[in-house]
Amino acid sequence: MANHSANTPRHSAAEAALSPAELDWRSDDNANEAPYSTHYDDVYFSRQDGLEETHFVFLEHNALASRLADWSRERAFVIGETGFGTGLNMLCAWACFDENAPSAARLHLVSTEKHPLTREALERVWHGWPTLVDRARALIDQWPPAVAGIHRLALSERVTLDLHFGDAAESLARLDGAVDAWFLDGFAPSKNPDMWQPPLFEALARASRPGATFATFTCAGLVRRGLAAAGFSWQKVPGFGRKREMLQGVWRGNGLAEARASQPNGESEPGSDALSEALHPRADAESAAATVAARAETPWFHPPAPRRRRHIAVIGAGIAGASVAAALARRGSEVTVIDRAGVAGGASGNPQAALYVKLALETNLQSRFYLAALLHTQRWLARLDPERRWWHDCGLLQWAGDRNRRDRFLANHSLPETVVHAQDDALRYPGAGWVDPVALCRTLLEPPGIEWRRDELHSLRETENGWRLQLSGHALTVDQVVFATGHASRDWLDGLPLQAIRGQISTLSVSPALTLDEVHCAGGYVMPPRKGQLTFGATFTPNDDSNELRLADHRRNLSELSRTAPALGAALGEIPAESLGGRASVRAASPDKTPYAGPLPDARAWRQAYAALSKDANRRFDTPGVHYPGLWVSTAHGSRGMVSAPLCAEVIASRIHDEPLPLPRELVDHLHPGRRIIAGLRRGR
Repeated sequence: MANHSANTPRHSAAEAALSPAELDWRSDDNANEAPYSTHYDDVYFSRQDGLEETHFVFLEHNALASRLADWSRERAFVIGETGFGTGLNMLCAWACFDENAPSAARLHLVSTEKHPLTREALERVWHGWPTLVDRARALIDQWPPAVAGIHRLALSERVTLDLHFGDAAESLARLDGAVDAWFLDGFAPSKNPDMWQPPLFEALARASRPGATFATFTCAGLVRRGLAAAGFSWQKVPGFGRKREMLQGVWRGNGLAEARASQPNGESEPGSDALSEALHPRADAESAAATVAARAETPWFHPPAPRRRRHIAVIGAGIAGASVAAALARRGSEVTVIDRAGVAGGASGNPQAALYVKLALETNLQSRFYLAALLHTQRWLARLDPERRWWHDCGLLQWAGDRNRRDRFLANHSLPETVVHAQDDALRYPGAGWVDPVALCRTLLEPPGIEWRRDELHSLRETENGWRLQLSGHALTVDQVVFATGHASRDWLDGLPLQAIRGQISTLSVSPALTLDEVHCAGGYVMPPRKGQLTFGATFTPNDDSNELRLADHRRNLSELSRTAPALGAALGEIPAESLGGRASVRAASPDKTPYAGPLPDARAWRQAYAALSKDANRRFDTPGVHYPGLWVSTAHGSRGMVSAPLCAEVIASRIHDEPLPLPRELVDHLHPGRRIIAGLRRGR
């Protein structure tokens, strides 16, 4: 259980400093130790019967075992929770899934938490639980820092957990996705009345699929009235242990809520089993779910309806394309990856790449995205390569320019020291480091379900069976297509702006005695030597698409090396530019330096539908944006693609597979390829 406030002041999630749970540890008569909230004067669970209570309240009263056993849909079954606490409920749901679900089924868990436990506290909680210890280990190993926002954890190949750190009502209001079953947990209304308020119930309703069930331990009147007003039917049933009653029920939509408005206290108690509708859903439930996340103020970003996704082509085998392919294959799609230059043949082909972000002095949408992407990529790499064979979280030192800028940044972001802290005139990111992008791309394309072809796409056209791709000498028909070819994607983006940016790195053979403990970044960067080679750079030349090496750029990199790492530069001495190796490649950037990740808009249709924005930037519309059916984009990652591409891949794969997204709705919209069309119209272009 966990505490949440529905009355948190409205500000961006990145600006909210999260305080960890305030814990005491108390033992029962059998010396079983359990965490206790000193702030809310309540236990998280009983060590003696907490497991049985979770099974009774949340699993049994959502009919979870039978629903999972019968689950045959292509999308994942989604469970939402208020109050992650120690993770007991989610770990039990995962165990229930493994025991009952068909082998092709997937489970997606969504849970909110305002005061996360520390990793050390979780270790202490789960020490000595034989039935859940292995699953708890997967949770602890990926446990994120206490940073507001969504943290996606891949608990297993078939189970995903999205931890929403922050206020429950605000987090669920930003959720881009829909839920099949709710665990309404959290400290009791008498202990934490701020959580159990109308904004929470309204957010639950907006995030529910038709027929979504719920169960909760409480029968408090404010909970019954709040659920009924939001469109949930409920019934009282016997509670667990000494608790006489609890609630279970089903979300039936706003029409039911309106009907209840005329009833005393807005309450009713259904006469039949509240789970019957969930166990036998209406045929139109899936299509109705598409309206759950409607964007009233930004209808152009309303997502396209789900469609067939058994076979998907990914154009591009760099980090953007390879991460999309891996994300889709993990969800069961058959993926064909096509690239004329080979695996990591373009901008992803450097020997080392920095896990690097440059956050704004004052937080904004772009900084929030890149911070989320950095934390996601660190967890993702640790799971892909726990032995650190081709990447290293050695840390990254980013020179801030002066201490005033450094201090302003730290004051505005309120981040834990495990994420970033001051070191001299610099910012140090302890979990960042470097990656071998070629090895990473090859690893991502290894799993079953991914076919790699060295080929070139010449044309594509829509057919009744999907998309027909004309390659060199043969054709391929697929259900959907993802474009992830960097600057070359411009040929397929229907006029969306992309800028070519040439970058050249320099390499130097060095003695094994030369060491560098971490990545250094300023105007350029330099990596710790790997396999006797020092990699540094890179130049930044807009509107240049040449990949030929230039001595002038080597000289520029040498000059920048002396400024970025003065001690290293002095140790190396004078180095003739002619002695350097290197590599030049062309990256792609958008005008606002944020990637494009999402469905491909029909630019002409958007400009016609929303033309009035050029005269009134605040004009309201009720027309959803038109997208090319089954066409997607992951590009414009610029020089930070090693950080941004993996999370963008999750955004695209989650949308294609009709899952909750790994970013709040406003950040999903910030990545949408159509944002530049709307921005242009509002500027009168």
